[in-house]
Amino acid sequence: MKLLFRLAWRNLWRNKRRSLITITAVSFAVMLSIAMRGLQLGTYDVNIRHAVELYSGYLQIQKTGYQQNPSLQKSFRFDPAVQKIIEQQPEITAYAPRVVSDGLVSFQDNSLGAAIIGIDIEKEKSVTTFLNKINNGRVFSSDSAAEIVVGEKLLRNLNAKLGDRVVVLSQGFDGSLGNLKFTIVGTLKTGSADYDVAAVLMGLSAAQDLLTMYGRINLIALSLANFHSLPEVKAALQQKLSRADLAVLDWKELMPDLYQAIELDNVSGILFLAILVVVVAFGIMNTILMSVTERFREFGVSLSIGMPQGKLVLLVFLETVFIALIGIALGNLLAAGINYYIVQHPIVLSGDFADLYAEYGFLPRLESTLQPGVFINSTVTIFVVSLITAIYPIYKVYRLEPLKGISYT
Repeated sequence: MKLLFRLAWRNLWRNKRRSLITITAVSFAVMLSIAMRGLQLGTYDVNIRHAVELYSGYLQIQKTGYQQNPSLQKSFRFDPAVQKIIEQQPEITAYAPRVVSDGLVSFQDNSLGAAIIGIDIEKEKSVTTFLNKINNGRVFSSDSAAEIVVGEKLLRNLNAKLGDRVVVLSQGFDGSLGNLKFTIVGTLKTGSADYDVAAVLMGLSAAQDLLTMYGRINLIALSLANFHSLPEVKAALQQKLSRADLAVLDWKELMPDLYQAIELDNVSGILFLAILVVVVAFGIMNTILMSVTERFREFGVSLSIGMPQGKLVLLVFLETVFIALIGIALGNLLAAGINYYIVQHPIVLSGDFADLYAEYGFLPRLESTLQPGVFINSTVTIFVVSLITAIYPIYKVYRLEPLKGISYT
């Protein structure tokens, strides 16, 4: 066996130029696939984190059916039992209860639709960055204060300014029409039209007073220490909360448009890499086939003096393995350098590209990742494909007869 390894290694360098070209092709394919997947997955991660940390949270606890048909009737009491279940999960770093409803906001002769969001200031800060998007003024002073923060475009459409008092109207939990006066103390600019045009933020207690939802909430947003532990945390919570008729939703269910956009981009990236791998596979097969074909006479002589056919097949297989392993090793080293550089120096887009990314709700920034899975998946894929491409040349060797090999020209 040791002799076969030595022969395979020596045969690899009998035609250095051809072997180096093939190794370079394998290295390039591995490097490009890892770098591209790293760039894709890293950019997905930063955009998902940006989206969930902006408002939705990594997970949400809601009344069953609320996501499909939001209404005040699908609210629940945030009692100590639910709070204890949440706090028992070590991966959950913070939680924020919310009251959410539709309504109207009126100032003088102007009345516009509003998305009313009641929050606990301190808890919200520990879960999302929503309050960091206040670009003018300040946040309301307390959960029960008659003060609100509105979307920047909503303020402009109302022809109002900071310090003006407006009336917020909405149907309450008991069916009555509630209306309270609030002072606008700040404006919100998130870059999302949904919030900038309609958001009305107020304290959790103030929202419960307006909507007659005393002690009741619509949802709880959760923050996690590790994004990748989300499936396990969701399953554990759902098992414990199902008896209370509560559902646990992850970001994919909360933001299906973002998830579908990422999936579409992911499929296109995988198709491109598949084409790349197929092209490289044909290059490897061509190299091995040429190497085998030009040595038919040598193989014929070896067979005629008693070399087992199986060992000859194994020899060609080992040559393929050497080419693949050398190319993969070099490709991984190059890709690790590229990914590490992009992790340390993200690519910030500007101009039309930044506008295009913003239009689809993405950050205008490209990042990479050093997650082992990116390297392992690309390495295994190209190694397996390399071995598959060697099947035909190996079959030719397996079917070779001594006399035909010797007489081959």
